[in-house]
Amino acid sequence: MTDLWQHAMDHAAAVARRAGEVVRDALRDDRKVMTKSSSVDLVTQTDQKVEQLIIQSVKEKFPTHRFIGEESVAAGEACVLTDSPTWIIDPIDGTTNFVHAYPFVAVSIGFSVNKQMEFGVVYSCLEDKMYTARRGKGAFCNGEPLQVSDQEDIKQSIIATEFGSSRDPEAVEKIFSSLRSILCLPIHGVRGAGTAAINMCQVASGCVEAYYEIGIHIWDVAAGSLIVSEAGGVLMDVEGGEVDLMSRRIIAANRRTIGERIAKEIDSFSPLRDDAPPLKQ
Repeated sequence: MTDLWQHAMDHAAAVARRAGEVVRDALRDDRKVMTKSSSVDLVTQTDQKVEQLIIQSVKEKFPTHRFIGEESVAAGEACVLTDSPTWIIDPIDGTTNFVHAYPFVAVSIGFSVNKQMEFGVVYSCLEDKMYTARRGKGAFCNGEPLQVSDQEDIKQSIIATEFGSSRDPEAVEKIFSSLRSILCLPIHGVRGAGTAAINMCQVASGCVEAYYEIGIHIWDVAAGSLIVSEAGGVLMDVEGGEVDLMSRRIIAANRRTIGERIAKEIDSFSPLRDDAPPLKQ
């Protein structure tokens, strides 16, 4: 049976690698920094250049497909996921890392049809690691199969998370409250690469047992969500229910019991959804 989307996935991996070259070249040059929603929500000319490179390349091959791109949404385009074939793009996941030359920066490309992820590609540019997953066909890193950890005990686990770009005192308090509760279960430790996509790939690789975060966006986790699932992991909301990629809340874990144990400790809150209508001025 013909795989309708394999050609698209091959193209995604190729353009992600090209984008990674742009990122590596930019690290050797001046990294002009701008801000979006706050002084810690950063964007560079490279983010915008890479997103346009990906979108233009895809439009040439697949002119009827739709896009959700981080920088396009920041520029005012709607963030709407329909049943149409849709490319969900984070041109540089880990922009703050990129600005500081911290060595975890990823190009993330997810592809959805009928609101279901069909493939995900995450290219860790500085590590030269290409993570890929195709629905029903497994997850891979540089062609080698991925499998989540078989650890069953939360107290023997490493958990990944991030603090996000919000500096709202109430949100920060809840983030640290959750971290304190999880750390004191106790667990072996907490880690964070500074990029949701790479954190999720670490779950898929078995390096960490779970990753959770509130405040991420659909473009941060679309590709990684399928990579985790295809490596044998599970996804859920931070309150333990079904994951909603537009909700800006996620737990990705090696098994349901680990994810549910983390959910019990999270002091949850609900950021403005990615698909929420624009706020009136």
